[in-house]
Amino acid sequence: MTGLLYRQDFDAVRQRLSAWWKGEDIGRPILLLTAPCEDALENIPAMPRPEGYLTDYSTSNFDYRLNQIARCGLHRHFLGEAMPASMPCLGPNCLALYLGCRGVEQPGTVWFEPFLQNLNNIQFKVDPDNFYWKFNLRLIAESVRLGQGKFLTPFPDLIEGLDALAAMRGSQELLFELLTEPEKVKQCLDQITGLYFHYYDRIYDLVKDDQGGSHFWMWAPGRFAKLQCDISAMLSPEMFREFMEPVLRTMTARLDFALYHWDGPGATVHHDSLLSLPDLHVIQWTPGAGAQSTSDPRWWPLYHKTIEAGKAIYIGISSLEEARTLKREFGPKLKRFVLVSRAKNLHEAEEFIREIER
Repeated sequence: MTGLLYRQDFDAVRQRLSAWWKGEDIGRPILLLTAPCEDALENIPAMPRPEGYLTDYSTSNFDYRLNQIARCGLHRHFLGEAMPASMPCLGPNCLALYLGCRGVEQPGTVWFEPFLQNLNNIQFKVDPDNFYWKFNLRLIAESVRLGQGKFLTPFPDLIEGLDALAAMRGSQELLFELLTEPEKVKQCLDQITGLYFHYYDRIYDLVKDDQGGSHFWMWAPGRFAKLQCDISAMLSPEMFREFMEPVLRTMTARLDFALYHWDGPGATVHHDSLLSLPDLHVIQWTPGAGAQSTSDPRWWPLYHKTIEAGKAIYIGISSLEEARTLKREFGPKLKRFVLVSRAKNLHEAEEFIREIER
């Protein structure tokens, strides 16, 4: 493979990313930078949104979802290390759908209905005829087919551990059972981890490229996944270490590269646990609604500590001025950042790259 329609320098980008993942100095941070593009390289008309698309999953909207995927690179420039890609996802927590949840879509949101009445004698099973699995598997396969020579197909947002169990049991019920039924919770978590990789392996075989690389929020040269535990904002450090840290240790050991989605000020108490994971490579920080932006000095001690512990930081920024602020504070450490941003136009994007490389 030499190039993609929407990223002609695909091999050069993969070389830079491969070096960065190995800890090599590429001279600057990773930049996942996009800008609007007026001249589309293909003519793929947008399909009208089908009736019911935002109220329920159904086979009738499969073609519409696929049309959205096919159009992922039409009107964007991809710069730095940004890759053209569109996730064939049914919402955050696809694993919970595969294992028994019912998905409900509404305008602007999606949630999954819990189905476990309790945690007694739970035995999760693979159901090859599960509607959501069959729908998602078909969507992934068609995305890969359409994307040949054009764009990448990332993993759907599987989600694991306590967040997956919370979707199936209910967050309030699960939080109570962490106290009253800890061994049953751990038994469920062990099963979820095993089943996660049952589905992960099947999907990886479909989406990997000729270098064995895979994509979630960025490309990595091997088996890569985004992990998380958003419910950790309601856990003490001791409970996180007891219930979630073992899950993350097991999962990161089975991956070549791992990124952790660290969400909200309430989760910062688990920083030391995350830094203790030897096979975790990147921490993606999201301050959460109403909190200071990622470039705010409030978060700088977290970034310094993360980089000094040998991990990288992944953040979104909204302007070139924010990049300049981070550059002044972190200097050479900025090379261990992943900066995600959208420029207003191609000129601004090119100036962004020049400023970071200067």
